Amino acid sequence: MFDADLLFDDKKLTLAFCQMTPTISIIIPAFEEEDRLGDSAGKILNYIEAEKLSAELIIVDDGSRDKTAEIAETACSKFPALQTKVIRYEQNRGKGYAVKTGLLASSGDIALFSDADLSTPIEELPKLVAPIQNGEYDLTLGSRALDRSLIGTHQPWRREQGGKVFNLIVKTLTGLPFWDTQCGFKAFNMRKFRPLLGVMQIERFGFDVEFLYVADMHGLRLKEIPVRWNHDERTKVNVFRDSRRMFNEVLLIRKNARRGVYNTNRQLQIS
Repeated sequence: MFDADLLFDDKKLTLAFCQMTPTISIIIPAFEEEDRLGDSAGKILNYIEAEKLSAELIIVDDGSRDKTAEIAETACSKFPALQTKVIRYEQNRGKGYAVKTGLLASSGDIALFSDADLSTPIEELPKLVAPIQNGEYDLTLGSRALDRSLIGTHQPWRREQGGKVFNLIVKTLTGLPFWDTQCGFKAFNMRKFRPLLGVMQIERFGFDVEFLYVADMHGLRLKEIPVRWNHDERTKVNVFRDSRRMFNEVLLIRKNARRGVYNTNRQLQIS
């Protein structure tokens, strides 16, 4: 469950804002991103404005100790005509918790989350959103693995090989057919995905696998789509520490599935 004391800082709640529901919600989970977030938020808001998208930007500060929230506020204030929201809570809970918080706060029929570093450029958004808008799929995931010619700057060799091994493990343990579960660029049909958020358990990096596993388990249509991607050497993922943690979380997902944790009827009975 989510804490009730989340601090929502709604931006520019004009009458026009209240009357208009965005079609797309873009969510950025951020933890101590004061150096990158201002530039990334500006790029996203410029893109929304230039493309005349019916979209909102939601930035979730996952308990940062730096000026992440302040930077987010400043970046959003430069686009007063656009719908923006900054959410902050005090305790760091993990990327998965931040993404779920953003999804729960979203208003759009479709929600997309992107890493704060924009390793996948926001211009790739139509690749993931269009198949959902067209009714072809319910969840689309950006992939670095399907077309590696789209990778501009590669990860260091050891990190890249570790990612391949991890995804092979994920395929083996979960039965999911995807070659890249960890790319931070995914879109959701919120009418179908929102009811599943209440059963999600993983708060840190293994949440991507859980999202996909639970969605597949409940019959949502999933599609892996190649996207452009560039490695940012300032990534906060530690390949050794986080790979072990993610492996343990994949095992926990299997255990949860056997225990019926992901049964939405069970969740309704508990609540």
